[in-house]
Amino acid sequence: THGHGMRTRRCSQNKIFSHLDGILHTATASVPPTCNSQQNRTVGDKSLEMDELKIIDYQLPRELIAQQPLPVRSSARLLVIDREREEIRHASIMDLPELLRAGDLLVANDSRVLPARLMGRRVSTGGRWEGLFLSVEDSTGLWCLLAHSRGRLEIGERVVLIDRSGVDAYEIELIAKKDGGIWQARAITTLPATEVLVQVGRVPLPGYIRRGIADAADHDRYQTIFAQHDGSAAAPTAGLHFTPELIESLLIRGITTARVTLHVGVDTFRPISVERIEDHPMHCEWGDCPEKTSMAVRHCRSSGGRVVAIGTTAVRVLETAAISGEIEPWKGTTRLFIRPGFQFRSVDCLLTNFHLPRTTLLLLVSALAGSDLLQRAYQEAIMKEYRFLSYGDAMLVL
Repeated sequence: THGHGMRTRRCSQNKIFSHLDGILHTATASVPPTCNSQQNRTVGDKSLEMDELKIIDYQLPRELIAQQPLPVRSSARLLVIDREREEIRHASIMDLPELLRAGDLLVANDSRVLPARLMGRRVSTGGRWEGLFLSVEDSTGLWCLLAHSRGRLEIGERVVLIDRSGVDAYEIELIAKKDGGIWQARAITTLPATEVLVQVGRVPLPGYIRRGIADAADHDRYQTIFAQHDGSAAAPTAGLHFTPELIESLLIRGITTARVTLHVGVDTFRPISVERIEDHPMHCEWGDCPEKTSMAVRHCRSSGGRVVAIGTTAVRVLETAAISGEIEPWKGTTRLFIRPGFQFRSVDCLLTNFHLPRTTLLLLVSALAGSDLLQRAYQEAIMKEYRFLSYGDAMLVL
C-alpha cells in the first residue's frame, strides 16, 4: 500500500450534486468504501422524526461562504457555546488559551490531504479530461478514481496526466468502469501513486470554494500543521486555524495535545436526502487512535480535565475507540453515525467550523451542543456575518 489512505475501496456510485440553488458543486460517492466487518463500529440509535432533520436545515447566504483563507490562520473569529450557562458569546481563535483550562487535552486529526484532483487530455481525441483520485486497490495496484470528459470515455483508452505547470507527465489506462461510474485505471509508471500525485495532482478544494479551482496558496493553506499521514480527500478543517505559536501558548497554560488519524472521504460533503435519518447510508472512513492518545484521554478525564476534539473527524475516531464504554487503542474503518441521542464517552468539548445544512457533520455537532443552542448559534453566526465552511470561522462547544 502507499499510505493509510490507499486502502482497498469498493468502486461506488459517485455524483456531482448541486447545492444552494445550484451554485455549490462537489463530487460525492453515494455508497461508502468497503468496511471490514471486524473493524467496523456502528451505533444503533432510535429513529429521529422529520422535525429532528429540520433542526439541521437552515438557509446559508452564499456570500458568507469563505472563498479565501485569512492571512493569519489563528485570526479567525470564534463563536463560543457555553452549554452549562446556555449562553453564546464571541471571541477569537487566539483566545483559546484563556477559554480552555489547565489539564484540558486537545485532540487533532493528523491526516494529510492528498493532491487528488487530476487534469489531463485523452490520447485518442485530445479532449480535456478531469479526475479525482480516490485510492489504490491493494490486490491489483489499480487506481480507483472519478473521471469526467466531454464525450463517452471508453475502456482501454489512455489519458495523459498534465502537471501543474501544464507539461505532459504520466499516462493512465482506463481498465474498467465499476458500479456507479467509478473507474479503475492502470498507471503507466513504476512510481507509487503518492509520488505521482505530488507531481501532477492539484489541491482538491471543495466545490463551494472557487468551484474547486485551487491557486498556489492553497497547497499550503488547505493543509493543517498537524498533517502527517497521507489519505484525505478533504482537509479536517478545524485544524486549519492552528499555528505553532498558538500551540505553544496552549502548552504554557497547561493545555496538552494528542493526535488521531481519520482520512476524510468525499462523502463527508454529501447532504442527507432521505426522509428518515436512520435510512441515510453513513459513509465509511479509515481511522487510527494510537495507544498514546487513548492513554492521554483516560488520564485527562480521570484528572478532571476535558477532552476537546479539534473537528468532527477527531470526534469520530475518539468515540469509535470508546464505543465499548472506555477508550482503547483502535485502528480500522468506521461507519459511526453520531446524531442527537448519542452518548459521548470520550469527547467533552468540540472546536469545529460551520457546516453545510442537512449534513451528518451538523447532526454530530447538534448531538453535543444540543439542538436549541445550535440553532441559536447558527442564527447568531449568520446575523454577525461569520465566515462559513472550510476556510471560514469556528465554533467552540464547551
